[in-house]
Amino acid sequence: MKKPFCLLTLLLCIGGIEKTAATQTGVPTAFTVQERSFLKNGMKIYGELFIPDRASPVPLAILSHGFGGNRGSVKGYAESFAERGIAAYIFEFIGGGDHIKSDGKMTEMSVLTEAEDLIVIFDNLKADSRFKAEQIFLFGESQGGFVSTYVAAKRPADVAGLVLLYPAFVLHDYVRRRTPDPERIPDTMKLLGKTVGRIYNKDVLSFDIYTLMPQYSGKTLIIHGSDDPLVPLQYSERAIKTFPDAKLIKLDGEKHVFYGNAMQKAAEDAVEFVQSIIGENAAAQTGTPTAVKVKE
Repeated sequence: MKKPFCLLTLLLCIGGIEKTAATQTGVPTAFTVQERSFLKNGMKIYGELFIPDRASPVPLAILSHGFGGNRGSVKGYAESFAERGIAAYIFEFIGGGDHIKSDGKMTEMSVLTEAEDLIVIFDNLKADSRFKAEQIFLFGESQGGFVSTYVAAKRPADVAGLVLLYPAFVLHDYVRRRTPDPERIPDTMKLLGKTVGRIYNKDVLSFDIYTLMPQYSGKTLIIHGSDDPLVPLQYSERAIKTFPDAKLIKLDGEKHVFYGNAMQKAAEDAVEFVQSIIGENAAAQTGTPTAVKVKE
């Protein structure tokens, strides 16, 4: 998300690394990266904060990675937010994937344990005076988008906006096909080449994410590739008709997970979407219109 000719400065500083990177529009904001972990039932949730070098408090986006992944998959998006003056937090779910610094095993992970992790993070960062409590956004990719949707539905008044990249709303159908008898869920199961435990299937089958979507009335942006073989586009098309206020940006020809230009476009669209909400809130407080718009 950085122009080739921009200067990237790395300076050791207290609590992290200070970076400056150019963006395609506007003057970039320097930011600091700080390690920040939380505890849930004695287990560590490891993460990093990307904090813009500007007066506090600032808006915040909490970014959730996908199934079996780690914080690295959403790092580039966090940098894009920070460069535009929006703090970002990336982390690794307990038992959430490979090569993680958080505690836990994948056989003890489910969408609901991950939702609990995200709520712990949300509540701790909401209490941090460096961030605007009324401007905390959730951003999730794949299963992280599913989990972010669940939390937004459970805490609608707290979530300022929701950004979902190829959200894994296929999970219910996928698990039902592999577990036709909910009374006979196997102790372990292979999912995308990884081993999950009984709790994973049990929790997915315990509710329907589409019945929860109407509970979140805030603005939602979904970005999805047209050729996604893992989570077909139709699941997001159904979601925008189910959320009270949602928009879908379709990236033609893109599959599951974005790279290169597609990732850059998704990052730009996500940042502009968040900025549009921030601008609307500011306009409402001052009585003046905002000129920030989300790209079509």
